[in-house]
Amino acid sequence: MTTPPSLPQLDVRIDGAVATVELQRPPHNFFDIPMISGIADAFEALEADPACRAIVLCAEGKSFCAGADFNSDGAPVQASARAMNPLYFEAIRLFACTKPVVGAIHGAAVGGGLGLALVPDFRVTCPEARFSANFNRLGFHPGFGLSVTLPRLVGAQQAALLFYTGRRIGGEEALCIGLADVLVPQDQVRAAALELAAEIAVSSPDAVQSTRATLRAGLVDAIRQAVARESIEQNRQFKTEDFREGVRAMTERRAPRFTGR
Repeated sequence: MTTPPSLPQLDVRIDGAVATVELQRPPHNFFDIPMISGIADAFEALEADPACRAIVLCAEGKSFCAGADFNSDGAPVQASARAMNPLYFEAIRLFACTKPVVGAIHGAAVGGGLGLALVPDFRVTCPEARFSANFNRLGFHPGFGLSVTLPRLVGAQQAALLFYTGRRIGGEEALCIGLADVLVPQDQVRAAALELAAEIAVSSPDAVQSTRATLRAGLVDAIRQAVARESIEQNRQFKTEDFREGVRAMTERRAPRFTGR
């Protein structure tokens, strides 16, 4: 087994033909620019390693990834919001990875965390997992390229429903609508993801990567264009009272009272 150098709060290792990239910022694995950049760096290093034929993206803690923490370390909401746009542009690098990726989604994948969960080609999950594109419930536009990746998986109508309502769905519903591919008990999610990655790794790596390139043709360019549009709308909405109210309501665990201002 070879193990690439690990990054802070991110563990990267290779066992046979399958690499594991694990977020280690429990319990909720909130991300920031260094975290997303670190995952992208790991993906690019694994791309250059001929021993690696498939990657498993996973996390320790209660959540897979709960997105951004707008009140981290007492930072003002506006300052936290400004950091989101460069983070999403950095995330484009994740989708440019040419090797197949399996996501082990054992807990919540919320907001930008849902965007991260849609980076993999396949998602292994459990009934206890929760998926939510809760951006509109916080008073702003979806990011992380979700305006492209979510409709691509579940269809435009289902994506619109998830965006407009911000509702949370469990693993069983995620499987039914195409947001997840494999459903197992919660304590088996990572093992099942590794098993799927190992099954992929048995196939010809050149054939898998060329087939994947055909299936994903134009995806990175579409995400890049979407992120540009998402950023314009987010920058406008970050200044609104609705955004501030959305974050307050989330922090206070109550329904938001939006005014459209």
